[in-house]
Amino acid sequence: MRLPFLFVLAAYALLGQGKEFILENYTKYEQRVPMRDGKRLFTSIYVPKDASEKWPILLNRTPYSVAPYGPDQYKSDLGPSTVLGKSKYIFVYQDVRGRNLSEGEFINMTPHKAAKGPKDVDESTDTYDTIEWLVKNLAGNNGKVCTYGISYPGFYTAAGMIDAHPAHVCASPQAPITDWFAGDDFHRNGALYLPHAFNFLYGFGKPRPEPVQQKRDPFAHGTPDGYQFFLKMGPLYNANEKFYKNEIPFWTEMMKHDVYDEFWQSRNLRPHLKGIKPAVMTVGGWFDTENLYGALQVFKTVEKASPSTRNLLVMGPWWHGQWARDAGEAIGDVKFHAKTGEYYREKIEAPFFEYHLKGKGKMELPKASVFETGTNVWRQFSQWPPKEARPLRLAFNPGGVLSANGTRDAGFEEWISDPAKPVPYIAGVANRMTREHMVDDQRFASSRTDVVVYQTEPLEEDLTIAGPIKNELIFSTDGTDADLIVKLIDVYPDDLPEEGGYQQLVRGEVFRGKFRGSLAKPKAFVAGEPTKVEYELNDVLHTFRRGHRVMVHVQSSWFPLVDRNPQKFVNINEAREGDFEKHRHRLHRGSGIQLLSLPSSSAQR
Repeated sequence: MRLPFLFVLAAYALLGQGKEFILENYTKYEQRVPMRDGKRLFTSIYVPKDASEKWPILLNRTPYSVAPYGPDQYKSDLGPSTVLGKSKYIFVYQDVRGRNLSEGEFINMTPHKAAKGPKDVDESTDTYDTIEWLVKNLAGNNGKVCTYGISYPGFYTAAGMIDAHPAHVCASPQAPITDWFAGDDFHRNGALYLPHAFNFLYGFGKPRPEPVQQKRDPFAHGTPDGYQFFLKMGPLYNANEKFYKNEIPFWTEMMKHDVYDEFWQSRNLRPHLKGIKPAVMTVGGWFDTENLYGALQVFKTVEKASPSTRNLLVMGPWWHGQWARDAGEAIGDVKFHAKTGEYYREKIEAPFFEYHLKGKGKMELPKASVFETGTNVWRQFSQWPPKEARPLRLAFNPGGVLSANGTRDAGFEEWISDPAKPVPYIAGVANRMTREHMVDDQRFASSRTDVVVYQTEPLEEDLTIAGPIKNELIFSTDGTDADLIVKLIDVYPDDLPEEGGYQQLVRGEVFRGKFRGSLAKPKAFVAGEPTKVEYELNDVLHTFRRGHRVMVHVQSSWFPLVDRNPQKFVNINEAREGDFEKHRHRLHRGSGIQLLSLPSSSAQR
């Protein structure tokens, strides 16, 4: 049963300290903090009334508003969690450049400037200048600052730890946006996540000519049925023609860049995550449909490019930001039988901040604290992916058989892909990108003729997979372009009393076929020619229990989660109705999926 939205909000409110506690223990100040180019950023500061010792600073920079505004208007909770909110820090919230009451021009995913003049600014310099002002001007601070934030604020956290201020001792980017074309939010491997981009930018993307408290009005679809709404909208160009009316500048700009050109490459933060000085704890959710990619990529990039940095990874069984918002016991119909959010906030997050900012406790957190779904246990590893993991390839065989042994015949499976009748991404109705689809039952899709299904026999023992998943496909089409969606699924035994036969999505990802050689240089398929298409699905840590089956779906649409591919080699952002074509696709023998399997005894439980 899905809880009413207001009930959920009320539950979230219980996680806060409460306004009475904050009024009793903190004094609020508002400042306009000057940056090196003369612009001033609006900043709310909550200082403990307890002056018996000096306090560290927790800084959150956000494009979503530091409301409530006014020195007498207080938040009802402070910090990343109740645990830290009651542990006394100086909590600082800042409207980033060009948003709400801060001066300057707002730029989405501000490109980092590797070479700077004295007045050049980006999110690294704005973070540096903010910290410089705070440690020099806030009475009672101990000279230590840590930054944190979830989602877009996670991007500002990651960008802000580059060329860090000496007082910037730690950072926790949580679900950080990292690359908006390759894998975060709006695009996955070049394919547009349509309802997410459309709905988010309608509310967030309206221009702000001068400092003012910004409102984010939701788009009125006129129907809860997103499948029908976006199907009737037609090709992508109609989004602007029918609804946006050129009033959302970033959507208009985004539609001009259908490949991974300088516009998108300049917004890729990964090349700049080197020489990182603060200790880093990156946090993400295994079922975060927005920024799972960003969390994994920030950790992996810092690990490789800044080997001397104390660099930690935390991954739990969470939707976007769930680790900060509720107990973390379930997503949709899948239960984890543990209060994973509470465990994280008390046993991982609080010790990290307390140690680095107050010198309390010992830094005993492992390199990777990750939750294993399927068995529903926390595990600790000295590296990620685990060094004990070994390759396991499962081949796609005739009759829908998935096994470690592949056949060498010249056969194939084929299906007709019709853009007028795309495969839905959920069985129900929604006009948004749902959180639950990341674990939803896939039986509705298994029965479609345009979905190819492979599965193993019931497993004789547990199978644990850890790390990224690589698809190795040999594909052909009688068209010139196609999307490929591969889904890894855990099939429960039929005889379970409540969950019998449930086909839980473990991981799924789209790849836009024309980008198989390069996201920057698309190329058409040659009709009828078998072609290798290889790409990765984001990491997992999941155990398929004894008696379960491993299932894989391969399909060419996932609507409206992913915009429709016309299946004709064109600029999809500019495609017209006549460009959409029905085509026959084939998946040839030799195709399979490459996993990393993990012995059950290889980690500390």
